[in-house]
Amino acid sequence: MNEERLTQILLEPKVSEKATRLADESDQYVFRVRGDASKPEIKSAVELLFKVKVRSVTTSIVRAKQRTFRGMRGTKKSWKKAFVRLQDGFEIDFLASE
Repeated sequence: MNEERLTQILLEPKVSEKATRLADESDQYVFRVRGDASKPEIKSAVELLFKVKVRSVTTSIVRAKQRTFRGMRGTKKSWKKAFVRLQDGFEIDFLASE
């Protein structure tokens, strides 16, 4: 796979109560990824960027929601979420300086 594309697959880690609980309990990390990313691409991107071994990847689509702001109706965009489970003995530290 193209290394340049792999560096663009992961958009951001999702930080929430659920994501933190998953990271603590089951070595699963949650990322926002490109909408056209496949599971093998996500696995390769995580292994390349964080130097870890990935056991499995599960994806889901977060559907668009209707919102009202100052009386105007609008729609948020849909986005793709990836749950990445690491092999035993590996972890990702987002706060570590490089």
